[in-house]
Amino acid sequence: MAHRLAPGFADPVHEGQAVFRAAMEALSRPGRIRPLVTALAPPAPLTPELAALALALTDADTPVWLDAPLRADPAVAGFLRFHTGAPLVAAPAEAAFALIADPAHCPPFTDFAPGTPAYPDASATLILAVDTLSDEAGPGFTGPGFAGQVFAGPGIRGTARLDAGPLPAAWAARWAANHAGFPLGIDCLFVAPGRLAGLPRSARPVGAEASPGSEALPCT
Repeated sequence: MAHRLAPGFADPVHEGQAVFRAAMEALSRPGRIRPLVTALAPPAPLTPELAALALALTDADTPVWLDAPLRADPAVAGFLRFHTGAPLVAAPAEAAFALIADPAHCPPFTDFAPGTPAYPDASATLILAVDTLSDEAGPGFTGPGFAGQVFAGPGIRGTARLDAGPLPAAWAARWAANHAGFPLGIDCLFVAPGRLAGLPRSARPVGAEASPGSEALPCT
């Protein structure tokens, strides 16, 4: 049975620019939660926030990789192809952007393009739809993922704290290895309902309260 194509932005220019600015601000102020409000209603499991960032950031020149849940429904690929024109690639290493609806099973960072010494910006950006996303201290989230992870680096005044998950148990170790390769490495955008946070490769983990099991697992 044919599926009705879900509409994109009602005002593509202004909405796309607003989401693009939100993404750039999130990456320039790592760990700080920003609002991301959209009226998009894409086919599940593509969330409105994943869809908004895809429509704002991708085009015919930016290959996109979809994780298994997103690949499972052809309506997701149809929505993205129609509204962005972005080529959908089979291998993570070929992607400029990766859309991840099941972040607990995110592939190792080494599967994605880290850029090159000559072109460090030719790297992948991962956009992950998480259940928990907070920059405030408080009980509740214990992982796996970033549970009270503290970061320092460019764009951070002092330090910044981030809860994000679920993510793979080795996520804190993965991020430490990713930062160690700077200026190469991947960048991440985390989305939850109505919220967005960025974590560029320049964000350095400090005083980490790593999620259970992450200390004993190898960096990937």
